[in-house]
Amino acid sequence: MRGRTIIFCLLLSLNAAGQEQDSISSGHPKRSTSTFNGLIHNVQQYLDSATMRKVNPAYIEVHEKPWRVILRYKANALGVDYEDKLEGLGENEYAKWKMAFRPRVNQSVGLWVGYRGLGLGYSQSVTKNEGRFFSFGATGAKYGITFRLKKYKMFDTTISAQEYQDGKVIEEMKSDAQTYDPVWISSYYLNGYYVFNGKRYSQAAAYNQSVIQRHSAGSFLLGATFYQSSIDFSKPRNAGIMLLSHNIGRIKLQQASIGAGYGYNWVPVRGFVVNAMAMPSISVYSRVKAYKYDSNYDMSDINGQEDDYGKWNSETRQWENGKSHKPVDYADEEGQWLEEAEVWRNGSDTEYSAFRFSLDVRCGIVYNWRNYFIGLQGQFNMMGYKKDNNRVSILDGFGQASLGIRL
Repeated sequence: MRGRTIIFCLLLSLNAAGQEQDSISSGHPKRSTSTFNGLIHNVQQYLDSATMRKVNPAYIEVHEKPWRVILRYKANALGVDYEDKLEGLGENEYAKWKMAFRPRVNQSVGLWVGYRGLGLGYSQSVTKNEGRFFSFGATGAKYGITFRLKKYKMFDTTISAQEYQDGKVIEEMKSDAQTYDPVWISSYYLNGYYVFNGKRYSQAAAYNQSVIQRHSAGSFLLGATFYQSSIDFSKPRNAGIMLLSHNIGRIKLQQASIGAGYGYNWVPVRGFVVNAMAMPSISVYSRVKAYKYDSNYDMSDINGQEDDYGKWNSETRQWENGKSHKPVDYADEEGQWLEEAEVWRNGSDTEYSAFRFSLDVRCGIVYNWRNYFIGLQGQFNMMGYKKDNNRVSILDGFGQASLGIRL
């Protein structure tokens, strides 16, 4: 059966893969320095007064030392499921297949430096899956803004497939595999929230320690999120994946969503706070762009044909016999044809939609004493999108341990 040959031989072939410094010149250096210091002083005064006057000191303590330096150990987890459906393989026949990426938990060590509610952080990966992480945060009594950037390079995947005839599964498979060329997955996450009970409840007390929660309190929250992610498997030796994906080699999502949730800070003893927050969201804007690629191979049936194609000419994009595409040799389960595969961009499709569901869950535990604090924080986000027969689900989360000092 041709459909079964396509889905199983082509997927199994994946198993064969190998593994400022700024300089300012001025005629009045003293005046320039004085102006700069004055600006910094005014900003500090504004941040101090804006924080102190908007909270109830019986519930939220604004520490006299405004600076925080935090050493962080972070474990980043990522799960990506890429699904597709192949139709028209035979009479009343179709197939479904899925690649599941579960990279090893990425461990990183980094530093966060903040003044009151503002702060910047950078983490350097200490594992081998090429993760890069950057974060920025700004919080006040009634608002919070967070930005995160992540990028992963992966080879390891799990392939599963089912072949259907007349709506029934007639054969299925599941196998660990490696892609020949890396698959890149990146995400950009920007989130802002509004706190209704900002005088008594602080998210920042559990996540960046700009203030200290003194008594238990909770609040309803409104939030808005902009999320961009992409999955890119457009390298030439991943041509087999692109053929099975209707010639799609890269998918990029932009999604804006709004949601409402609730957060609560529990303070069993002085200096100790436990936070939990959950916010389901619905997208109001979703843009999916699929980048199409052509290849010197296609999925034509090679049975009964003689391989007389000769060499491939990259300039004319033709084989030696004048043809532009060579059928995949399904009998070659070692996937050696991928070594001479070439791919090139061939347009793109864009779709707009809304009303996609997403979820933001956070938890944090912090203990403060004197000018020091230690903490554990975690966050989990669930995103997803669909493009024609392609469906991508992303589970993105992290856990971190913090040790900080106030200066």
